[in-house]
Amino acid sequence: MKSWPYPRLVAHRGGGLLAPENTMAAIRLGQSLGFRAAEFDVKLARDGVAFLLHDSTLDRTTSGSGPAGERTWDELAVLDAGSWHSEAFHGEPMARFDDVARALRERGTIANVEIKPVPGTERETGREIAIRSAALWDGAAVAPLLSSFSFEALAASREAAPQLPRGFIVAAPTEADFERLAQLEAVSVHCARQHATPGLIARAHAAGVRVLVWTVNDPPEARRLLEWGADGIITDNLRQFANRFPELL
Repeated sequence: MKSWPYPRLVAHRGGGLLAPENTMAAIRLGQSLGFRAAEFDVKLARDGVAFLLHDSTLDRTTSGSGPAGERTWDELAVLDAGSWHSEAFHGEPMARFDDVARALRERGTIANVEIKPVPGTERETGREIAIRSAALWDGAAVAPLLSSFSFEALAASREAAPQLPRGFIVAAPTEADFERLAQLEAVSVHCARQHATPGLIARAHAAGVRVLVWTVNDPPEARRLLEWGADGIITDNLRQFANRFPELL
């Protein structure tokens, strides 16, 4: 397998459960705990600006409502993306991809950029996020890992920026998914914790593909997965994992 420059612990959505997901506050919190890698979700606003958000709609994690892709960045930038989490983060704004990239590079934090397209914009989003990532991390010692559940988005990212590594997210990978991994020339498969087995990890490694597992919050389970050969653990349990596994940050 190719060399693997990524830490074995990755902060899920920036700050795990300790901060409002996919915000600058989350990114900074993960960095403050020593995490050298952050996973976060990126999609496109109506005017093409790349920003962080997991859901297709604004309702769960912002003061807005309705489909996120129907808003311009100026409309999104005034929303409160922190109060849903706790009063301590009242007024935390939504995060623009460019700003997050700069914050990560300033501290040497490695990015796992999950491409999360608004439904119907898979290829456009994959292409634009790849182009923007290549520019934002130009000259970086470690390139961002682009990942997605969307085969179409990753295929478009491969066409737009073939030099950037790609990871295919599949909850329970099948043989058909391994064929798709090969088509994408992906370096990693990201699977759900309940479907990660020694056999699956061995199968992936035999194909030259690394294995990242999400979302693992129990330290003994994380240790078991690592003993099985998992190459990365994506976690929401940032504080406990940082204390238990400082050598893996």
